[in-house]
Amino acid sequence: MPTLIRLVIVLLVLVGLAYGAMFGIVSVVDPGEKDVTVRIPARDLVAAPERAPVRREIDTTRTAPAAEPAAPDAEPKPAPGTGEPLPEPTAAPADGEVVTVAPPGVE
Repeated sequence: MPTLIRLVIVLLVLVGLAYGAMFGIVSVVDPGEKDVTVRIPARDLVAAPERAPVRREIDTTRTAPAAEPAAPDAEPKPAPGTGEPLPEPTAAPADGEVVTVAPPGVE
């Protein structure tokens, strides 16, 4: 056990020295600011046709085929996790109206 304690103490001292060195460098060193100018040749600003990157055009004229309406099921589908059928809506919803049907027993 004394060897383990000695190892931990030595590691703590090394970590403390490293932390102290980092703290000292941060407090002493002041990074200077300077302006940086990068010249870009005019030929690089205008893309030449032979050097232009390859661009693929996306064909947006095609439309997806219309989906066929689903046939009404003969029997109602069971509510998830309960095995019981969902209750039917009481009235037909108006065009664009959202109807939420909760499984039985859920309030």
